[in-house]
Amino acid sequence: MNYIKHLSTTFELFDSDTRLTPFHISLYMSLFRCWNLNFFHNPISISRDEMMKMSKIGSVNTYVKCLKELSNWNYIRYEPSYNKHKGSLVYLYTFDNRCDNGSEIDVRPSINNINLVNKTNLIGQSQNFNSNDSVMKNEKEEKEKFREKKKNDDLETNAMPPPLEFVKIYFDEKNFPAIEAEKFFNYFESNGWLVGGRAKMKDWKAAARNWMLNCQKFIAPHGLPKPKQTPKPPPNGKNYSEPL
Repeated sequence: MNYIKHLSTTFELFDSDTRLTPFHISLYMSLFRCWNLNFFHNPISISRDEMMKMSKIGSVNTYVKCLKELSNWNYIRYEPSYNKHKGSLVYLYTFDNRCDNGSEIDVRPSINNINLVNKTNLIGQSQNFNSNDSVMKNEKEEKEKFREKKKNDDLETNAMPPPLEFVKIYFDEKNFPAIEAEKFFNYFESNGWLVGGRAKMKDWKAAARNWMLNCQKFIAPHGLPKPKQTPKPPPNGKNYSEPL
């Protein structure tokens, strides 16, 4: 790649592209610096904190927006990483319009077609594209499986009416004794899991948290005998309850 011709063509594209802002240009030049350090081999692995520091962009939203737009406008190809232990990958297109053998080629896809991804721009990188596409596909499938499993687990634990064991586990997580879990379960099992005696319960965990906050409220008023009250002694010390 011809370093000077590439930058000259890139600056001409910047001048004619009214969509670009200083943030786009600063971010692209930072990516170009990393590409240069990588001897112009694609792809380069980037980290958000490092790129924001190099491009002097202080907002994460602005950084992500500019990165995606540069990719959509075919200045780069951006492949985000959904693994926190891996950096995102960026492929930079060559704009010098010259191959190693000196023949002229058009290496840049049309800037007006934002949906076109021209993989032939990355000479010798087609194998990397296939490999990275496979990795992205596997990560996407794993995320979908995790979401589906979490959804099924939530449906199971929030099923109505809940099993007594689920109720005990939830009360134990909240540091409440198992006896309170049984009281809660028996109370609502006896009234058909109705809230206020009328409305069908939709979220038993919310009702359980309410029970924990108001344990005494759910105890039947005649369920416990009233404590005996001992008569107070008279002020003068005499007991008038004794017979004469």
